[in-house]
Amino acid sequence: MPKRVILAYSGGLDTSVMVRWLTEKGFEVITYTANVGQGDELSEIPEKAKASGAVEAIVEDVREEFVREYCLPTLRALALYEGRYPLTASLSRPLISKKLVEYARKFRADYVAHGSTGKGNDQVRFELSVWALDPDIEVLAPVREWEFRAREEQIEYAKKHSIPVKVTKEKPYSIDRNLWGVSIECGPLEDPWEEPPEDAFQITVSPEKAPDDPESVTLGFERGVPVSLNGKKYDRIHKLVEDLNSIAGRHGVGRIDMVENRLVGIKSREVYEAPGATVLYTAYRELLSLVTDRFTFHYFLSHIPHEYAKLVYEGLWFTPLREAMDAFTSRLGDLVTGEVKLKLYRGSVTVVGRRSPNSLYEEELATYSEKDAFDHTAGKLFTKVWGLPLKVLGRRSKRTP
Repeated sequence: MPKRVILAYSGGLDTSVMVRWLTEKGFEVITYTANVGQGDELSEIPEKAKASGAVEAIVEDVREEFVREYCLPTLRALALYEGRYPLTASLSRPLISKKLVEYARKFRADYVAHGSTGKGNDQVRFELSVWALDPDIEVLAPVREWEFRAREEQIEYAKKHSIPVKVTKEKPYSIDRNLWGVSIECGPLEDPWEEPPEDAFQITVSPEKAPDDPESVTLGFERGVPVSLNGKKYDRIHKLVEDLNSIAGRHGVGRIDMVENRLVGIKSREVYEAPGATVLYTAYRELLSLVTDRFTFHYFLSHIPHEYAKLVYEGLWFTPLREAMDAFTSRLGDLVTGEVKLKLYRGSVTVVGRRSPNSLYEEELATYSEKDAFDHTAGKLFTKVWGLPLKVLGRRSKRTP
């Protein structure tokens, strides 16, 4: 009986060649393709996979699950890797890994496979996720061990075996896209001094070419979940994200250009587009600030965004730590109900209004008008107690020559 493997399949050159390569190694290959909003036409995937040698080809629309179960928990944590990257590609890997394991069990496969390289982050995300869910499944990464050293060799192999791949002039970029954003690397982007060419960007216009007039958008949240955009209610959150990507993208919002630290220890210049996520992060932070007390909000900012982002980036999604952090952020998210009004203009997002039934803002305490209810006489005693340590320090300084 042939060995059976479930392959994470994109339909590109690498994974198409991989189907045949694994078949030649004695594997029976079943491909799995997740629709996470990559914008590609996926209807041709099954025919293409089978023409490459797959015995079965699965295509599954997981956009809503992706947004609800992976993107939204990360939003509630306000997680940005190294303070900037909204974890666009990182988030799809645990979901795809979970599906690979599910189908491996269904089809009684002892192996799953992915197309990651030996110096990328995804090898860690796929393999740690699979092992966390089923430590008995073996994970294969053909790119780390096969004989091909150049794209041209893969193209020649595809021609030899009549593997259906489009052999056109290669774009210099490596692009990974889903609903949460786009990751772009390679080509001219490998020089961190060079400005990213406009043809690298997929879903945003240049801020210089954005509309001359700003556009206001209003986002509504219920218990930490975005549910409305400009007054329109959404039952499927992935549709809201799609619409927000379109609106913010035409204003040049969400472009990120950074040099980040990969897991394997190298620095990599990465360019991202995350128009919808950028607006959602801005809005969520504003509401969270409005509805949480100072102690909780400061603790959250000091401990959660950085640590949660590291956890996702480093492939630790299926861990008790992530579940515990989700419990904390979900509890805070229960308070995040209300609306945020934002202005989009030439690449920028500005909050111009916010309101919530759970707001801790009280005008009578904040105002300097005749409605002021704050006890100003208490300020004298407050500063005296608050500043006491500094007075003691000051006395010592005066005594020390």
